[in-house]
Amino acid sequence: MPADVQTAATTLRTQWDRLHGWVEHMADPRLGREPSVLDGWSVVELWAHLGRAMDALAVCTPLPEGTVPLSLGEYLGTYAGRAEDVAETTRALAVQHAADPVGYVTASAAAAFATLDALLPGDPVVQARRGPVRLSTMTASRVVELVVHGDDLHRSVRRVRGADAAPDPVDPGALALVADELLAIVRARGGWDLEVADARRWVRLAAGRAPYDVDELALALQPRWTSEAVPDLGRMLPLL
Repeated sequence: MPADVQTAATTLRTQWDRLHGWVEHMADPRLGREPSVLDGWSVVELWAHLGRAMDALAVCTPLPEGTVPLSLGEYLGTYAGRAEDVAETTRALAVQHAADPVGYVTASAAAAFATLDALLPGDPVVQARRGPVRLSTMTASRVVELVVHGDDLHRSVRRVRGADAAPDPVDPGALALVADELLAIVRARGGWDLEVADARRWVRLAAGRAPYDVDELALALQPRWTSEAVPDLGRMLPLL
């Protein structure tokens, strides 16, 4: 079952607070110029992308009653077609806010939470950048962004500075929510009765951060009933 709007909002705040407490690394210009674990993106560009992600919530506006919203799976499915545009915009933002990358993302998050507070406690359909969605869906998608890219940042910093360079910026509750939301998309598309066995492994597979491998998938997911097996999801993954 998708996360309700209050759960999604609380989880987003918790994940943001944890990530924001970690961002002194982004104030180091030497680190910012280093390549991240995402091909073609520097660490500071990856950080700037989080500002853009929170800006997307900040600009949401309510839509009239009766507007049909996209599901989370449908909304996330629009990402692939905009990949180059997103990359170009992110690089421009990183240059624009090079003097204070932490301040930019912090301000974006503050604006996002101000919009969220104004729209709560209801769950209206809102206009997002890529179409109409429920506020709960939009908020959950921001948790996805912070968790997936928080993990990207953590792996990037560890690669540059060493395995013990920084604590994990991903909140366990937020990771669990994202893992469940991504699995719900798979369940809806295929009807399989699956459970998450290893949340981080599953999120990395679902987000295309780890190469698809059936053995890895069998460690990430498990069937609810022992008489069944984990299906081959190679044609469905990655979801992002």
